[in-house]
Parts: sequence; C-alpha cells; structure tokens
Amino acid sequence: MHLFRDTNFDFMGNKWPLIGLTLLLTAAGIVSLVIEGGPRYGIDFKGGTLLYVKFAEKPSEESIRAALGKKISGEISVISVQGTNELMIETEIKDERELQSTRQAIEDTLASVFSAQPDKLDFTGAAAGRVYERLNLPLQKAGVFIGDEDLRKLVTEVLSFRDKQKGGILSSFDELSAVPGMTPQILTVIKQEGYIGKYLVRNTEVVGPKVGNELRTQALLATLYAMAGMLIYVGLRFEFVYGFAAVIAVLHDTIITIGLFSLFHKEISLTVIAALLTLVGYSMNDTIVVFDRIRENLQRGRKGDMTEIVNRSINETLSRTIMTSGLTFLTAVALWLFGGQVLNGFAFALVVGILVGTYSSIFVASPILVFWQDFMKKRGDNQKNGGTSPGVVGSKKLAAK
Repeated sequence: MHLFRDTNFDFMGNKWPLIGLTLLLTAAGIVSLVIEGGPRYGIDFKGGTLLYVKFAEKPSEESIRAALGKKISGEISVISVQGTNELMIETEIKDERELQSTRQAIEDTLASVFSAQPDKLDFTGAAAGRVYERLNLPLQKAGVFIGDEDLRKLVTEVLSFRDKQKGGILSSFDELSAVPGMTPQILTVIKQEGYIGKYLVRNTEVVGPKVGNELRTQALLATLYAMAGMLIYVGLRFEFVYGFAAVIAVLHDTIITIGLFSLFHKEISLTVIAALLTLVGYSMNDTIVVFDRIRENLQRGRKGDMTEIVNRSINETLSRTIMTSGLTFLTAVALWLFGGQVLNGFAFALVVGILVGTYSSIFVASPILVFWQDFMKKRGDNQKNGGTSPGVVGSKKLAAK
C-alpha cells in the first residue's frame, strides 16, 4: 500500500533549518536539566511514598498539602487525577527508617483533616475480618441471632456491594438495605458500630532511597547497553559509519525527550524508562529501513552522488514511514489524552519519541552519511591523482554486502 507515489522531496536540500531546530531543542533541554539539577525523578528512582487516595467529594489540594507540610519534612506533591475525586500524594524520603513513619503520618493527617472517629469502625476500606469482629458481639447484645457462617457471608455481601456497586465508598448506610440478608435490626447495629469515611486509600507505593539509586543505575545501564548492541549490529550489517549515525540519532531522540520532560516539569519513572527503551528500538528500526533502501540503491548502481541516493531512498520509504509512525502516533496521543495521570508520563514519552524518532531517521542519521561521504571524497581529492576516492570505495563496499 502506498500513500505517495513518485515523490521527489528534497530532504537533504532542506536539512539545515531542521538541523538548527534539533540543536535548539537539544540546547534548551540541556539548559533546563542544568538549571533543574538533573531530571525530575519519581519515587521509583529517588525513594519515597506514593498514595492513591479516592475521596467521596472532590478535596482541596492546598488544604491537604498544608496539613501534610506540618507533619512531614521535605518535598510533598499532591496531584489531582483528572476527571476523578482521586489524589496522588507523594513525599520524598532520605532515609530507609522514614518509610513507615512517613506513610503513617500521611494516613494520620488524612484522618485528622476528614474527622475520623477512632471509637468506631470506618466501613470505607475496612477488611472483612475487622467488620466481622466489630459486629459479632454487638449483634448478640442487640438480640439479633445470626449464625457465624451466615454473618461471615453477610459481611462478604456487604463489602462486595460497597466495592463493586459503590466504588469503595458508601454515601449512606441505608444503601446496604439492598444487600441480600440485610435486616433493619442488623443495619441499626452497623450504624451504631461504624461510620462512613470520606476517603479511601486505594494503593500505596513505598521505595527506599537505596533501592531507588540502584534502579536509576540499572535504567541508565539498560539504555547504554541497548545503544551499544545496536551500534554493533548496524556496524556489522552495513558499515561502522552507518552504525555510528544510527546511534547518534537514537542518542539525539533520548536527549530531546528527557529535555522536554525537564522543560515541562514531568517526572521520570520506571514506566518512562520503558517507553524510552521502546522508542530506542522503534527509532533504530525506522533508521535501518532507510539505510537498507540506500544500500539497495547502491547495489542497483543508481546514478547520482550520495545526496541524491539518500534523497531517493527516503522518498521511496516515505509511505511506509508515515503509515507506521502515523498510526502509532495516533494511538500514543489517545493514550496521552485519555490514559489518566498514572500513564501520562509513559504516553508523553511515546508521543514525543515517535515524532522525534521519525524526524531523526531523516534529518539526523541520513545527513551524517552525506557528511561522511563528502568528507571522504574531499580527503580523496587531496591525495595523489590516480587513486580511487575513499568515499567511492566506501559506497562500493556497502553495495557489495
């Protein structure tokens, strides 16, 4: 399938404005990283506590942040999850011993802000065992005779109704009247022994600083190993200069993506590293497709200098590039817009990486080949007459593979 036929865009003739854009984006990203003191790492890499908290009503981020600041030192981040009543509460820790105390401080602060009742059981988030223990004796005292097995079954039904029908938070205990087996007498005891909390801790992530440093080192090594492996593969498959050009393009993609994360104050987490590694492979694959077409054109003995051959090769693979990159880009944009706060960093890396990776295959990797060819040709012209230009030798060597 071809979107374009017989195109003849002069990509190499218009490379300088786009190379200038590359240098500008790279410089802006590096300056931002220097000013910020490096990338903004998530708790995966710097260590900390992250709680996902759902509220019955949309809470005030500022009031929660202020309350937490009175009990917890260091950086505190309170982020609203778009379109929901959920907050992401993140705190930084510098010592492993602070892990549990920080988490407990967050939960205690939420309890004080939202008026918890310590003498009663919070039915929001309570486990089945605690509900059973809290109701067993009071039901007997109230003259409600229910067998042990029946009570456990009723508790299971109540919690299932709470979690599946009401999203974990009840509006009123009266809603439980719809649960099979519920009677007015049992419901009265539940109201006496419990209360409905205004928030629910849905998930907790805790990472120590030592583990965070190890993960950061491993992520860096994984990226470097991937680039080294690709350099070796492309160098053996084509020539070393082709492998060098491909790795420079991938390094360019990575630097710009991380720089944009810094410019937009986004955190780099393990999922972002996964996206970066995905894009390293994606960009390299796109570059190899162009390189392979260049080699085919050299093998066919197409007329023209290296600039013309590269231009022709890019035009011949343009339909494939737009179809694959375009469809992947649309998917990444949808994930970025509708994937929620948790996937925002991952999706943002994909969106930026696909754009930059496709661009670098044409305007970074390919020009390096042209520059190298011109350099070798000039070097050959300066040698004694009668010898074959090293640049021509390099092209013939590639075509012979």
